[in-house]
Amino acid sequence: MKTLIFENISKTFQDGSQTITALKPTNFSIEEGEFVAIIGPSGSGKSTFLTLAGGLQTPTTGRVLINQSDYSDLPEKKRAKLRYKDIGFVLQASNLIPFLTVEKQLTLVDKVNKKADPSKRNELLSELGVDHLKNKFPKDLSGGERQRVAIARALYNDPALILADEPTASLDSNRAFEVVELLAKEAKERNKSIIMVTHDQRMIEKCNKVYEMKDGVLTQVR
Repeated sequence: MKTLIFENISKTFQDGSQTITALKPTNFSIEEGEFVAIIGPSGSGKSTFLTLAGGLQTPTTGRVLINQSDYSDLPEKKRAKLRYKDIGFVLQASNLIPFLTVEKQLTLVDKVNKKADPSKRNELLSELGVDHLKNKFPKDLSGGERQRVAIARALYNDPALILADEPTASLDSNRAFEVVELLAKEAKERNKSIIMVTHDQRMIEKCNKVYEMKDGVLTQVR
């Protein structure tokens, strides 16, 4: 099943009297279990694509469907609810809450999402190799460990779609490859759709498909 579908999606912005086209009309889809990379230079439209996929912006034209539900024109409150249920985010800076331990990064999810399964918490932390760190704070973790915890937090919600925005940018090469291998493993074993935006073409070997964004145009290159 297709988890995410873009139907003729575009995004324009007004800059005074000038219209800026950040994303030209785009069709795209990703299946369950696929790990897809989007590469391209800064300013090419990658971030716009990701924010539209995550429901953080409204497209100028077209429809965005997640699990066959169109949420392009939903009010922000309803969109936020669906976003929380269906999408997990992994960001460049991990965005862990500094005053919460590793375990409590996940227990916070329990308070706001009934779909989360507390019995799976330790299993997930163990699978991602951070169970021995569950009482540590983010400041006590390495960059790679923080990203593993961020991936655990994104998966704990059991979303259909994971959006990873430059998840390896702040890591050395060895840690970066570990994170990408982990994302590929989770896509396959948990049947998750994962889109990774990156400017580092060394990171795309494990991806099922690769797209390039250039001047707002998305093209499949592998």
